[in-house]
Amino acid sequence: MKKTIKTRKLPWQKPKSTKEDSKADKLIKELMHSPTYKMAEDDLDFLKSEDTRGIRLELDYLKTELIFKKLDIEHTIVVFGSARIKERKTALKNLKNIEKKLEKDENNKELIQELRKAEREVEMSRYYEDARKLGQLVAKAGKGPKDNRVIVMTGGGPGIMEAANRGAYDVGAKTIGLNIKLPHEQFPNPYISPELCFQFRYFAIRKLHFMLRAQALVAYPGGFGTFDELFEVLTLIQTHKNREIPVVLVGKKYWNRILNFDVFVEEGMIAPEDLEIFKIVENAQEAFDYLFKWHKKRKTHLYKVYKEGLK
Repeated sequence: MKKTIKTRKLPWQKPKSTKEDSKADKLIKELMHSPTYKMAEDDLDFLKSEDTRGIRLELDYLKTELIFKKLDIEHTIVVFGSARIKERKTALKNLKNIEKKLEKDENNKELIQELRKAEREVEMSRYYEDARKLGQLVAKAGKGPKDNRVIVMTGGGPGIMEAANRGAYDVGAKTIGLNIKLPHEQFPNPYISPELCFQFRYFAIRKLHFMLRAQALVAYPGGFGTFDELFEVLTLIQTHKNREIPVVLVGKKYWNRILNFDVFVEEGMIAPEDLEIFKIVENAQEAFDYLFKWHKKRKTHLYKVYKEGLK
């Protein structure tokens, strides 16, 4: 039988004996509980400090980038739009609830305002259904659930983002959600692929990942967030800081009412050719047809991928 070799502890593997100094145990505990004694990667206060912001920016970028490379994510179709747009059945249910309340209190001004808002939500719900269809159209272009070459990417929240992720989920395709950490609690929509659901600290890094693999941007009606992301992309293309990609705005009535792009030209704020950076269409099918023709005309790699998937 082999003899078990007993190894003695090295001097630094045991604390100084209290027999040598009665205060040793107390002093050592104070040292080991000192923030300075923590390993840097375990010291959250240090990692969250102002001085380590550069490191956090790098980590915010690197984690997602490494996962994308590992999963062979090549091309994304990015979909922006309001988080406030509801699916039709939810909007209708809310409308009926308010109508019932008004039956009992028909002169309630607050309820009348809520009714108008609810009616508008029902009307806007068509964009939820349309964004869901767009997600299906994009996702069907691949060769199946394991084909990660063309993937729907959204901001990961509810509303239009949920609808686009859901459309891809409907046809069994993977889909990406880039959530952002906000002061108030939020949840990712349930239709994102678990291995492709991310949460960012910084808007800037999140926007970077929106653009790095984007082969098209599709913007549905939205508010400040949608406009922020849309105009940043338009600016990047206009200034040639980003390669040209098709930018499609869905919902002619909304976009023509909210923005008069011709005024930008009339006032000399942009050149007439800048209006060619984007195209306004009515629905998902028109949006998909446009981006497909755009890539076909230029014989891009994405067009070749789509062509393979459609065979």
